[in-house]
Amino acid sequence: MGIRLKNVGWKFLMILFLILFSFPIIPLIITSFSAGWRWPEILPDQFSLRAWNYVFSPYAGTWEAIGNSIFIAITVTFVNILLCLPAANVIARMNFKGKILIEGILYAPLIIPPFITVMGIHLTFIYLGFTESLIGVMIAHIAPTLPYMLRALIISYQTIGLQWEEQASMLGAGKFNRLRFILLPHILPGIVAGSSLTILVSLSQYLITFLIGGGHVVTLPIILFPFISGGDIGIGSAYMIIFSGLALLSLWTMNTLLKRYYKARITFIG
Repeated sequence: MGIRLKNVGWKFLMILFLILFSFPIIPLIITSFSAGWRWPEILPDQFSLRAWNYVFSPYAGTWEAIGNSIFIAITVTFVNILLCLPAANVIARMNFKGKILIEGILYAPLIIPPFITVMGIHLTFIYLGFTESLIGVMIAHIAPTLPYMLRALIISYQTIGLQWEEQASMLGAGKFNRLRFILLPHILPGIVAGSSLTILVSLSQYLITFLIGGGHVVTLPIILFPFISGGDIGIGSAYMIIFSGLALLSLWTMNTLLKRYYKARITFIG
């Protein structure tokens, strides 16, 4: 009886979550298909595919923006993993002088206002010649995304001591085998969590992409912002739906890959 009530409670919470989640999405969907929705109308008088026809037209640049957004987010994620794996290992499992200061510097992008950070990066990139380029935007995206990956990996490293690796070393396992069979399976959830946050934060960057890219690097936020800040609300709503779908797709992909990995691992061990 208790288990049944618990299941009913979880189902109720899931339904409530879906209802709350759908509230901001439903007006976006209606607006994207409307020919004009004005106050105090409850529903639009007319519906039209005008916004979606524009979004997927050849001259809108939507596919280029989606491709650039995904490419930048994935590249930044891989770079963050390579940077944070050794850094999180040292910070989580070693004690040394200046550790708190180093952590504060690495977490600084979460505290310092983004505009200040972007202006400093912009001036430096002008000197280095990285402005108005894809590689410059990708490097700039590391600043606001790296703290999320670092924190997720630090938490994962803190849950595993050095004893397992020491025992594997005594049994003859080399560095690569210890990394593959002991360390990576344990910190994989942290990698997935950090990657999900990195992708979401990178996809949503407007100010950094606008200043560093100079309008030459087009992503979804770049083409979305003008429409939702005084432009065509219908087209802006369509872009918002695409952006939300892209974010949800990235989270679903990460979750699916993690489940398949552990399922394959359990089958292999069994």
